[in-house]
Amino acid sequence: MRRLRIKRYLITGLLTFIPLWVTWLVFKFVLGMLAGIGAPLVGAFVGAISRAWPGLGESLNRGWLLFILALVLTLGALYVLGWLANRVIGQRLLDGFDALLARIPLVQTIYGGTKKLMAVLQQKPTGVQRVVLIDFPRRGMKVVGFVTRVMIEEGTGREMAAVYIPTTPNPTGGYLEVVPVDELTPTDWTMDQAMAFIISGGAVAPDTLPASVTPLTDDNAKDHV
Repeated sequence: MRRLRIKRYLITGLLTFIPLWVTWLVFKFVLGMLAGIGAPLVGAFVGAISRAWPGLGESLNRGWLLFILALVLTLGALYVLGWLANRVIGQRLLDGFDALLARIPLVQTIYGGTKKLMAVLQQKPTGVQRVVLIDFPRRGMKVVGFVTRVMIEEGTGREMAAVYIPTTPNPTGGYLEVVPVDELTPTDWTMDQAMAFIISGGAVAPDTLPASVTPLTDDNAKDHV
């Protein structure tokens, strides 16, 4: 009896700790990435101070302090960038920057593609829902996907949707599938709900799931006659 109680407490403690641990890993990754952006500039600044005032430079040259300074610098730069992007002069500067990158073939491919993806995910596609369910990796298994574009298939005239399938718990990686629109299972989920579902491994989800859409094949057509 005592062993069962100890085992139950350990399992309960583990299940309580895992969400905190996953949250910490996500925040650590995001904050580390943001601090890494500003780290070179902060390092150069502290180096210049160390040459002019060795005592002050030594006081500033601490790992945790450099991390905070780099994080604050990056957040401040992002705020200024967002402020400029909402101003006419900022839009002109960004347009000029885009035009400059457009002259660099490889950079334009990566930058332009990523920028278009971010813009697409912020807008609802025409005629279909943004968040859908599709059969992947085989029929009968469903995954959450984001429709990024709808195209017309040559010859058949079928509508085909480009669907981005993010991975769990890191949605920045994933797969791209081209799926007939009539095989998509539409949902009424928002982007926030879908991302919460993916990052939580399905723990944060609505109580109901949309029913699958069965394509009308020849056999199904006979059954409907």
